[in-house]
Amino acid sequence: MTTTPALCSTPIEVARKSRKNNPEKTRESILQAAICEFVQQGLAGARVDAIAERTHTSKRMIYYYFSSKEQLYIEVLEKLYGDIRSTESSLHLAELEPRQGIRRLVEFTFDHHDRNVDFVRIVCNENMHHGDYVKRSSAISSMNKTVLMALDEILRRGAAEGLFRQGLEALDVHLLISSFCFYRVSNRHTFGEIFQVDFEDSAVKARHREMICESVLRYLQA
Repeated sequence: MTTTPALCSTPIEVARKSRKNNPEKTRESILQAAICEFVQQGLAGARVDAIAERTHTSKRMIYYYFSSKEQLYIEVLEKLYGDIRSTESSLHLAELEPRQGIRRLVEFTFDHHDRNVDFVRIVCNENMHHGDYVKRSSAISSMNKTVLMALDEILRRGAAEGLFRQGLEALDVHLLISSFCFYRVSNRHTFGEIFQVDFEDSAVKARHREMICESVLRYLQA
């Protein structure tokens, strides 16, 4: 199972030589640096100067590629959502028996959120903005339909085979899966401190991973 590694675990160092005459590599370097800056400072506190410093480039270059800090932030959102949706498509869920397909999707979502804290932090930040910048991106809405289509196909097959109950909504199931996987990352510091839970403990992770798999499958079963 493939997941994207944590994005800001180490400082970004990009050699100018490796980007020379390579616009796509330059854009990607700026996006990666911007993710770190937005995670650490939020949209309001993020500085284009700091992003330029991280990438050893200039503000002018950043504005050339992205036109504004807000547009850069929108493209960061598109990249992060695009990464998870792209990896989901490589799971080949339609080729799996329905229960196996659900388990793979749950396990992937759990692992992705657990290993990509920056994704969770950016989404939390965007919720503080009431989703205003997500609304400005038609790409995000479009790419997120793919997971619902894949999930709906699994649910329909499962119902036809008598494995899942009838009338299940893909959006509801997606919300069920995402809510647990997201919450244990977004609230790990407060929840962990209040109830003395170490969310980095491998035994705790394994228990939670299996718990959400079983919970979803029992909810779906006929």
